[in-house]
Amino acid sequence: MEFAEFVASIKKKMANPLPGKPSQLKMASMRRLMKFGKIFVPAGVKKAGVLALFYPCHENICLVLIKRTEYPGVHSGQISFPGGGWEEGDKEMVDTALREAEEEIGVDRVNVFLIGNLTDLFIPPSNFLVTPVVGYTLERPDFNPDPDEVDRILEISLDHLLNEKTKQEQEITIFPAIKLKVPCFYVDGHVIWGATAMILSELIDVINQES
Repeated sequence: MEFAEFVASIKKKMANPLPGKPSQLKMASMRRLMKFGKIFVPAGVKKAGVLALFYPCHENICLVLIKRTEYPGVHSGQISFPGGGWEEGDKEMVDTALREAEEEIGVDRVNVFLIGNLTDLFIPPSNFLVTPVVGYTLERPDFNPDPDEVDRILEISLDHLLNEKTKQEQEITIFPAIKLKVPCFYVDGHVIWGATAMILSELIDVINQES
């Protein structure tokens, strides 16, 4: 598929009602599924925005993810979308997503064309309500990752993302003594699970919708 054709297609599909939480839950861990009926968004929830950025690369269509650096926190070392918490000065969550992507991976927000937002996702361990923003650039960005926040950049081709074999179940260690089998996307040796996998699940369902 040509990049322009892909952009036109996803714009049209995101104008339709989103698949929403049922789509997200396809890639939720059993722990989250067991607790989902009891999960609610608290009044003091923190807000965050992440950017699902598509761009043409090497005759493919790619989506960028990042591997976070190791730090004392619940998302240490995980694969995620570029993004982060809302700050004063961000008018909307899209501003948060664009600012954070610029800070983390050096994508100039001026070059990002917006398509729309996916369904918000609440992440209980970090108390964040995340808004996934979908956008694209006309050329592959000149990535400049912040070494304090980004261990490496992952460029995932659309063909790889849509390949059903990418969906797997892997055992992960969430605490030194706790291991858990989770649904994930297994890409180039990286296990993409949790909130990132849930957002990807809805994004893929949107892409796979009939026109």
